[in-house]
Amino acid sequence: MAEDSRRSIIVSCIHDRAPQLMPALQAEIDRRGLAANVDLVDAGCRGLCSVGPVVLIQPENIFYASVGVEDIPELVDKTLVGAGIVERLSYHPPESHEAVCFYRDTPFYSKQLRHVMRDCGIIDPWSIDDYIAAGGYRALGTVLTRMTPEEVIGEVKKSGLRGRGGAGFSTGSKWEHTRHADGEPKYVIANGDEGDPGAFMNRSLMEGDPHSILEGMAIGAYAIGAHDGYIYVRDEYPLAVRNLAHAIEQAVEYGLLGEEILGTDFSFDLHIVRGAGAFVCGESSALMQSVEGKVGEPRPKHFHATERGLWDLPTALNNVETWANIPMIINHGADWFASFGTEGSTGTKTFCLAGSIKNSGLVEVPLGTTLREIIFDIGGGIPDGREFKAVQTGGPSGGCIPASLVDLPVDYDSLSEAGSMMGSGGLIVMNDRTCMVDLARYFLDFLKEESCGKCTPCREGIRRMLQILTDITEGRATMADLDKLETVAETVQVASLCGLGKSAPNPVLSTLRYFRDEYEAHIVDHKCPAGACKALIEYHIIAENCTGCGVCRRRCPQNAISGERKEPHVIDPTLCIKCGICRDVCKFDAVDVR
Repeated sequence: MAEDSRRSIIVSCIHDRAPQLMPALQAEIDRRGLAANVDLVDAGCRGLCSVGPVVLIQPENIFYASVGVEDIPELVDKTLVGAGIVERLSYHPPESHEAVCFYRDTPFYSKQLRHVMRDCGIIDPWSIDDYIAAGGYRALGTVLTRMTPEEVIGEVKKSGLRGRGGAGFSTGSKWEHTRHADGEPKYVIANGDEGDPGAFMNRSLMEGDPHSILEGMAIGAYAIGAHDGYIYVRDEYPLAVRNLAHAIEQAVEYGLLGEEILGTDFSFDLHIVRGAGAFVCGESSALMQSVEGKVGEPRPKHFHATERGLWDLPTALNNVETWANIPMIINHGADWFASFGTEGSTGTKTFCLAGSIKNSGLVEVPLGTTLREIIFDIGGGIPDGREFKAVQTGGPSGGCIPASLVDLPVDYDSLSEAGSMMGSGGLIVMNDRTCMVDLARYFLDFLKEESCGKCTPCREGIRRMLQILTDITEGRATMADLDKLETVAETVQVASLCGLGKSAPNPVLSTLRYFRDEYEAHIVDHKCPAGACKALIEYHIIAENCTGCGVCRRRCPQNAISGERKEPHVIDPTLCIKCGICRDVCKFDAVDVR
């Protein structure tokens, strides 16, 4: 390597999967005498979770996937010393299997538009200098020296930015209401209490680019006239808490938080509050109760939080992703921001792709991008040759959208019309072996445990819906129960106190809307078409498809399968526990349910 050349090795997705990767890399770099010319960066999430840990080598833009400690000597020798590429470590997209050596050429990234997450997985989240070098805190300087609070609010309103936490309310309008509300002091809060199963958008942002959130909150505080802010983070996110706390310390040290920021008369302090992990604390009033040290329960919305929020004083609460959008709007202008997305849903949105998807992970696309583009072009489609059946958007309180609507644009209004919602950005993809009735039961079981129990419609209504769904999946229900289920769901939706209760029936109502035939099959025919509900299925082997390979027999935990080699096998129903392992391991579609 040339004496005057500098390289950066940026490593992501290591803390749980390969904690020894960074020390081993540093040791090998030191051993080869490269330390003076190589910067090793422990970066935030780069999104492609299915192939982590990942390594990006700059300036060549070389991208390596699934890197292990054992790969380090070859990586350093061939790429850092020899300036070549280790092709076996290059990313192999599941849809093509051809090696992709460069970061920007991977379909997963090339089809995204990373604005909010632009620096995640690129800069060192532990370094404020990295953030400043990437243009950080320039927007704060512009606001404090060149703009009035009203001008800031006007620019945010003009951008069309809507809350990224799920409700989709106009951010600029919220700030305007808070600024003009009676009462002092005023507060700003960042909601980082991401509680949706399979969602980690907020976590990745807090861990990978904490200063973007801090800068956005400081700008918002200036706009509404607040001098104190709180970041509410669930306690299960220790790395996010650590990185945020360090970022706050650095910002104070640089004069970007605290007293008389950048020599102006504006002062602003930030505090971290660790939540206990209650799903209901994602609801605004429950979150504020928790910040105040009270039990995290929703309260009646006689007043908006912009008028009487934290400690009964005017408060602007936004999701952390919403706050991170603010510096971009100031730096590039409202028109630039509004040029992405749709007229009613501007900008980009981060989503977590989970479930039956080849490229699971974190993605960011312009609002209005279709489900097909996200699931197939970026996500790579459905693994194992299965068919796409549905996708749930918006977390456990979201709705299930069928494959027939795969070209639906993902924006606030389109999802709402389809019986779902944006939520914080979870996308759970399901294949043709997913039972939609059992899926609704699963999410109702989760919501039952997470309901605070304060209001009767939510507390009792969710339990009653879960009871009916359980009866349906176990073959005890009648068609009259289906009518009761729909009636209870509609009642809970209207009568519940907070957003959790009002949205809890979404999994039920959306699956009834699009998959009623599955409900009727369970009740009338006592069959589960997807082969998932154990009480309604029996496994058997299709003789003409069975090659007698014996894989299912060897994997059966109950020894319920018998047969000679190269002869059709059979399943003993008296021994079968319906675990489904035989069906999963069969490569010839010989195992079916009836």
